[in-house]
Formats: sequence, C-alpha cells, structure tokens
Amino acid sequence: MIRRRMWLAVAAGWVLIAGCAKPAPVPLENVQVIPVTADDVVRLVQAPGAKVVLVNMWATWCAPCRVEFPHLVKLARNYQARGLRVLLVSADLDTELPNVKKFLAKQGVDFPSSIKAQKDQEFIDRVYPKWDGALPATLIYDGSGKLRSFWEGETSYTEFEQKVLEVLNP
Repeated sequence: MIRRRMWLAVAAGWVLIAGCAKPAPVPLENVQVIPVTADDVVRLVQAPGAKVVLVNMWATWCAPCRVEFPHLVKLARNYQARGLRVLLVSADLDTELPNVKKFLAKQGVDFPSSIKAQKDQEFIDRVYPKWDGALPATLIYDGSGKLRSFWEGETSYTEFEQKVLEVLNP
C-alpha cells in the first residue's frame, strides 16, 4: 500500500513537471521578428480570422516579461485552434534584435513575432493612449478589433487564460 502511494505521488509529480515543461527551443534561423509600427499592430489586431487577439508588449531586459513569457507561448499553443491570435511585440531597441531572436528561440516561439520600430511615445499613444509604457503590457481584443481588456504587469497562465476565455466564451 505504501509503495503504491509513493508510486502515485511520483507519477503525479511527473505529470505536473511535464505540464509545466517549457517547449523545445526552435532553431535560431526559424525565428521571425518583424519590425512594426503602432499602425501595423492595429492592422494585425483587426485582421480577419481570429476570435480573440492578445497583444503582449515585452522586452528581453524586463524580468517580469521573462517570467510570464512561457505562459504566453503555452496559451498561444493551447488556444490557437479555438481562434486565439497572440502578437508578441518586443520593446527592445532594434540594435538588440539578435538578443530578441535568441530569447524567442530559447522560448520555443515558432510563430512570427514583432519588434517595435517607432519612437516610444508615438507607439504607446497610438497602441493605447492610457498605457503609460510600463512592461509587460497586455491588451485583449475581440474578433471585431474591440479592446476588451488591458493591464500592465506580470500575469500568470491562469489569469491569461481566464481573460481569453471571457472573450472566447461570452
């Protein structure tokens, strides 16, 4: 009986570890990072084909961004088939593009990502005037391009999922 309980505890632990495992890195040459302006972000949000669009502003130097990043990758994978589009927009300087690509490769990002290609304040004001520029920042839009949620700061997977599901399952 004790052995069985121990085995069940070990098995449960492996299931938890497997569920939290980071995706496998992708080859650096497969990482796509596209420079975008705020107008480009708006166009991507309004592009047809998604029921929910999550836009996350992040940077390689931002500790809370790095903590929440695996949650975003997992969310993108888990809900893409249900209509979620995730737009990852790096706020790093364009001179940091090699570091951005390395970070994305290590995180297993196998879908196109973006890097801000516009002056900070112009970008911030056009994306969302109430955003003060703090990172990470997340915006969630419905399929028609209407902003449904905005917040700044590190977020857990559960919180991301809840916000997405509020729009996916109204």
